[in-house]
Amino acid sequence: MRIVKLDKNSKKDLLDKLLKRSPSSYGEFEDRVYDIVSNIRKKGDEALFDYTKQFDGADISPENILVTEEEIKEAYDKIDDELLAVMRRALKNIREFHEKQKINSWFDAKPDGSILGQKVTALGRVGVYVPGGKAVYPSSVLMNVLPAKVAGVDEIIMTTPPGKDGKICETTLVAAKEAGADKIYKVGGAQAVAAMAFGTESVPKVDKIVGPGNIYVALAKKAVYGHVSIDSIAGPSEILVLADESANPRFVAADLLSQAEHDEMASAILITTSKEIAEKVSEEIDGFLKVLSRRDIISKSIENYGYILLADNMEDAIDAVNEIASEHLEIVTKDPWLTMTKVKNAGAMFLGTYSSEPLGDYFAGPNHVLPTNGTAKFFSALSVDDFIKKSSVISYSEEALRNVHKDIIKFAESEQLTAHANSIKVRFE
Repeated sequence: MRIVKLDKNSKKDLLDKLLKRSPSSYGEFEDRVYDIVSNIRKKGDEALFDYTKQFDGADISPENILVTEEEIKEAYDKIDDELLAVMRRALKNIREFHEKQKINSWFDAKPDGSILGQKVTALGRVGVYVPGGKAVYPSSVLMNVLPAKVAGVDEIIMTTPPGKDGKICETTLVAAKEAGADKIYKVGGAQAVAAMAFGTESVPKVDKIVGPGNIYVALAKKAVYGHVSIDSIAGPSEILVLADESANPRFVAADLLSQAEHDEMASAILITTSKEIAEKVSEEIDGFLKVLSRRDIISKSIENYGYILLADNMEDAIDAVNEIASEHLEIVTKDPWLTMTKVKNAGAMFLGTYSSEPLGDYFAGPNHVLPTNGTAKFFSALSVDDFIKKSSVISYSEEALRNVHKDIIKFAESEQLTAHANSIKVRFE
């Protein structure tokens, strides 16, 4: 793995290269996605079933698009009992973490008769997209469905691409049932996103779409934003490890590769103040590549977006961390909690030697749906907040309005909005 001196030029080159991985940079796919979205909007089920046959090889119709209770029961019969037990333990941790995020409506009454407040309401119907095909991610099912369930969403529907036999992987179905999804539809890709955004004869329109997917899914979410809300437009996975001389190089190498195996565009970066750690981590990576099953993908990821950046001091290292604003940040320093206080931008932070990133992917409880491509500077992890909306509440008595009515009239007239001013004036003529 390449070792590069951290300076202004190397940092800029790295940031420029990472930003090219953003879904916003893949303009050549946008026209194809736009055509799919437009076709679904115009033709509904007809286009949806045609695309499912074309892309997934499955014959889906109004009669079999919805997963049945019998199919879910069959999935429970097939799933490994030990895996189900692990899934339930993870589910418990995820639910407990997200329950702490819940907020309530509030109202503040004053003696003059004015009442101000905020009413919190869960979204009515949410759509969860779950990838299928080459890989199966029941952990993503839990991470997307559970916050919506905790928030109190009325109906949670899920879409996921079927196999050629028209069936869904048993682990995906069981995870959806355990997490609380209400309906599961056998469609995927940009066509599934469009179906949830606009509704078809079989798939209901939702208020918000969440969940990861490939470039077509990401661009489809971008295309329908405004017609519905979305969580984010996610890019390839990222991990950044910030380490000093106290770090275990074997552990660091293993953690870097845990994200590099996602796909060839995944990013794995180590920033360290120790030349010895940098060299040892590079050696350990070479060793792991000889035995890991996805070494071809990992090798290309490391070749394209893998870096070991050697910093002169921890201050420079932390500056780079904040500029990169990685999806996952591991802090492996002598005092990781102190280091953490200086970090402003990261999707999720993992502190200390034994807080490996996969802990967050599967089990600890915090959500693993995180901002990528530097968007951790202004976006947060998926949470209960993503599935609620807040309405302001205003109630004034006559006395309360009388006390301020001249101020309001003055303000309105300064903007030449005389009807606004008149709306207040008529009450005190």
